[in-house]
Amino acid sequence: MTVPLVAPGRLAYLDSPPLQPGDRVRFVSPSGPGTAESLERAVAYYRAWGLDVVVGDHVLDPHPRAKYLAGGDEERRRDLVDAWGDPDTDAVVCVRGGYGAMRLLDGIDWDLMSAAALRRDGRPKLLTGSSDITALHEAFRAHLDVPTLFCPMAGNDVFRDSAFIRDDVRRWLFEPWRGRDIVGPRTEVLVPGTAAGRFTGGNLSLLAAGIGAPEASDPPEGILFMEDTDEEPYRLDGYLVQLGRAGRLAAASGIVLGSWHKCGEAEAVRALMDEMLPGLGVPVLWEQGFGHDPAALSIPLNVDGTLVAHVDAPIRLVVGGDD
Repeated sequence: MTVPLVAPGRLAYLDSPPLQPGDRVRFVSPSGPGTAESLERAVAYYRAWGLDVVVGDHVLDPHPRAKYLAGGDEERRRDLVDAWGDPDTDAVVCVRGGYGAMRLLDGIDWDLMSAAALRRDGRPKLLTGSSDITALHEAFRAHLDVPTLFCPMAGNDVFRDSAFIRDDVRRWLFEPWRGRDIVGPRTEVLVPGTAAGRFTGGNLSLLAAGIGAPEASDPPEGILFMEDTDEEPYRLDGYLVQLGRAGRLAAASGIVLGSWHKCGEAEAVRALMDEMLPGLGVPVLWEQGFGHDPAALSIPLNVDGTLVAHVDAPIRLVVGGDD
């Protein structure tokens, strides 16, 4: 049985920055493969920020069968567990997404991960990554109850191409989180209202794929974030139906929709959301900007916050509550 950290662990980064120069970050690839060039570039970014970067032993291993996996499951899992278990680790950074993180979950000893979850300063270690790493965000929430950061990954082209993304990720790593208003530049109110609660969610297709797994057995209450990429509207429709039937949508006190990159016409996606979500009776934001957008914002998960969505007043989406 997993022994989760006490709830105050979620508060760890509200008033003190997750990292400072000299801290150790461990790079892992739980999902798809990168290249030596993209890994070198990713390491250089984090070292330029003054961090001690340690790269997992198997990050560039090939998979004997599947080119879409960054090495075998056991090797990818070992890198992840070893990184988290290192007492000198302050953050575990997923270099890229793709597919494969969910394959690792059932082989992880979550009791051991919980026992190793605290840094030397007594705060929980930080997991970062997005897209397919949603599977890990969900697992770390359910089994460890630690805050995590859903953010663009340094091995991806968008990190190379966008100075805005690099600066935004750096700020989340080196500045406290409380009071940050994370409304995107194109955010609109789909359903008005106010909400408060824990931020959870991530990639919609990964949330749907997790239905029936231990991490989804108790749908978390709070503000649910959802985004996706390369999915046709009919598939998004199916994923929402899955979440609805499993109780995940009903548990939400509010919903924040991110980017829908390469998911067909934006109008079609918006019409789908406008059909399926208002009946929940909770506020809904459209196009918050996190996810696979070329200028994607980062989102803290498993921390509390507030959502204020009025059509005649500024939209607020505030980490740690709205003072």
